[in-house]
Amino acid sequence: MKKNTAVEVICFLLILLFVYAAVNKLMDVQKFRVQIGQSPFLSQFARFVAWFIPVSEIIVAIMLAFQRIRVVGLYASFSLMVMFTAYIVVILNFSSHVPCSCGGILEKMGWTEHLIFNIVFTLLALLGVVLSSKREITNHKEIAAA
Repeated sequence: MKKNTAVEVICFLLILLFVYAAVNKLMDVQKFRVQIGQSPFLSQFARFVAWFIPVSEIIVAIMLAFQRIRVVGLYASFSLMVMFTAYIVVILNFSSHVPCSCGGILEKMGWTEHLIFNIVFTLLALLGVVLSSKREITNHKEIAAA
């Protein structure tokens, strides 16, 4: 029962994060595209990335909301968070200054604070994957035993 509650809380936090971030990006997609265009690593793909990221965040949030596909959503959340975190590590180590392309309160964070924030959410997503995978294995064993 505690695992279920933990997974529910993790999913809620991830849904909140992804929906908040996606809505902020989509509310001013032109600004987001310009910010992405200032990245030395993404400038060539700014138009595509400006739509792909928020749409992906919304799709992942929807997957997390439905029990049936939640495990896939947790894996997708973990993957997105790893990519976002890796991007920040690259920015911190190989770029002089790139404005944060996140919206709302996340935009107020510096790169180091954003890295810590992302690591925390990456670990939460990983914990959700582990707890959900164990629960799935337990459910399959119970079904097989019946």
